Amino acid sequence: MTLNPLSNPKGVKLLCELCQKPAFVQCTLCRVTYYCGIDHQQADWVGIHEKICQLLIPLRTVQMSFLSSEEHRKKQEQDLLHRRKHMIELTRTTGQKLLFEGKHEQAVPAAMQSLRFSIDVHGLDSIELVPSYLILAEASIGLHKLSQAEEYLAQAQWTVLKTPDCSSAIKSKLERNLGLLYASQGNFDESLRHIADDIYHASEEFGTDDIHTSGGYFHMANVFFRQNRMDIADSLYTRVTDIWHEHLLRIVTSQTKRPDTSAVGGAVVELEEKETESLDEAQEAEAKQVLHSIHDIREQAANQNAAESAAKISHALAMLYFLLHDLPKAKELASKAQAS
Repeated sequence: MTLNPLSNPKGVKLLCELCQKPAFVQCTLCRVTYYCGIDHQQADWVGIHEKICQLLIPLRTVQMSFLSSEEHRKKQEQDLLHRRKHMIELTRTTGQKLLFEGKHEQAVPAAMQSLRFSIDVHGLDSIELVPSYLILAEASIGLHKLSQAEEYLAQAQWTVLKTPDCSSAIKSKLERNLGLLYASQGNFDESLRHIADDIYHASEEFGTDDIHTSGGYFHMANVFFRQNRMDIADSLYTRVTDIWHEHLLRIVTSQTKRPDTSAVGGAVVELEEKETESLDEAQEAEAKQVLHSIHDIREQAANQNAAESAAKISHALAMLYFLLHDLPKAKELASKAQAS
């Protein structure tokens, strides 16, 4: 993409999308986004702007006409709200996906956009801002900016404390991030305490054997692995493998089975099916990151139990790549599972 250099008219204050400092260049594709320079433009493009460039135009050029009828204005407001909510979901999912891929710096622009749209829709004090704070905190941990991570987590904690009806799902994510922070500081006991709370809250919301809960088991296993407490780590990695294997098998089965039909009065009536289960972008990236990490650990362990576990993890990965439509990779991993 190209950029337009700006010469701002007197009194017009345009700010950089990333740092909120005065902007001097403009995106020429959407013409509603501005940057202080090339570096921030490129960072934003790679992180999120390429995905939302055209989606920003109707959000930033909307004009409410006072001459229109009240019904028309309400329709405009509802359309704007719908678009903003879609942007929250899109930017948040993209940020989480980039975190699972280890692209912490690229995740920051997506998280910042999700935070801005969340503020627009829900206000400054809403619990709905917490997921965006947590993405920013985890990105900061990955970038070794621990003081910045602590600030985001403090904001998230304060918002949770002020919200008596906060969901267990949000509490789970907060505790997981606190666990990651303490693990990065080498405080493993405190890390395990927070990850245990993460597992508790996730189990309340989703159940003990759900993929949302498995992330807590995985991070707890990583802490025990770093402590060289391999028996406990191994049992937790096995549980994560079992959860993902069952989840992926259920999706593959639902996507590959033939639809049920029945003949009624000589006519074939197709039975109504439930919506097919699938993985979103962030879950795909999480499955890749978690399963490949466990696979590599299993490959390095030279014992019979590890060999049996390696077969199951290879089969889980084969199903994942089948769902991702990477059939050569799926076949390779399926053959590896059979040979183990």
